[in-house]
Amino acid sequence: MVSEKKDIRALSKEELRSFFVSIGDKAFRGTQVYEWLWSKGSHSFDEMTNLSKETREHLNENFVINHIKVDQIQKSNDGTIKNAVKLFDGLIVESVLIPTKKRTTACVSSQVGCSLDCSFCATARLKRMRNLNPDEIYDQVVTIDKESRLYHDKPLSNIVFMGMGEPLMNYKNVLESIEKITSDEGLGMSPKRIVVSTSGVPKMIKKLADDEVKFNLAVSLHSAIQETREQIMPFAKNFTLPDLRESLEYWYEKTNRKITYEYIVWKDINDKWEDIEALVTFCKYVPCKVNIIEYNPIDEGHFQQASSEIIDDYIEALEHYRIPVTVRRSRGKDIDAACGQLANKQ
Repeated sequence: MVSEKKDIRALSKEELRSFFVSIGDKAFRGTQVYEWLWSKGSHSFDEMTNLSKETREHLNENFVINHIKVDQIQKSNDGTIKNAVKLFDGLIVESVLIPTKKRTTACVSSQVGCSLDCSFCATARLKRMRNLNPDEIYDQVVTIDKESRLYHDKPLSNIVFMGMGEPLMNYKNVLESIEKITSDEGLGMSPKRIVVSTSGVPKMIKKLADDEVKFNLAVSLHSAIQETREQIMPFAKNFTLPDLRESLEYWYEKTNRKITYEYIVWKDINDKWEDIEALVTFCKYVPCKVNIIEYNPIDEGHFQQASSEIIDDYIEALEHYRIPVTVRRSRGKDIDAACGQLANKQ
């Protein structure tokens, strides 16, 4: 049952300070509570031990902390950890800890389900139920940081918004969560270690540039041929490649930061030489790098991994034109934690 009390984490520090003044207390109490909520990640007023018992009781009477709870943890043979995260209203999203020798990365969700319709993605089969609040995104990161320290003996080093949902369709809350994650009053992480991945919403990419964000941008491209891209990502009928190109040129002009293109190669879909040529041409518009991602099947359907020979052709063509390219091997496939597999199967 959802509480009718106000979620205290919806208040700014200034609003918390004003609340305490309004009840005849000192403004600095609000600062103390804010520190407990964000930099210390407290989920209970009773943990706030530098507050009097009376003050804690008053907070309990007036507010709740709608924190997430890890409903289920799955551990992969390769060290990847997937969390099924229960939200305060009973809905569930998934987040993933991806370890390598040099880093640990949190893959976080921004929506319950997804509002877009990428044909190859399991999450897209779930209707979008709601956007996540900033604190719900923040909590995913805090949880994965604790798991990184516990299971891999090092703090979380990177964050990617590549979980469930389209981050730019939850623009305000995603940016507020990143503000908290990067703030000295939050987790203090560098924005350079954060990547927001979008399926390509030109209007919102331009808004990111106008808002002078400091994090990095990745685009799920998968084809630089409009007709093919529409087959893979039907919503691309409304967000065309020329519009996407214009928004990315705008992004680079404003930020001077490279784009990362995420690209999966499928058998009989985008595995022809014309697909390779189109990608090379698209990459010349804006300084970029390409991540070729291993496909993770979600059923026995239309999308199948292309041959290794075709992948090599892509790499050779990109390298010929000095376009940086890497092949990203999927992790956590045995627990459905890899790219495109997050779908709350449990």
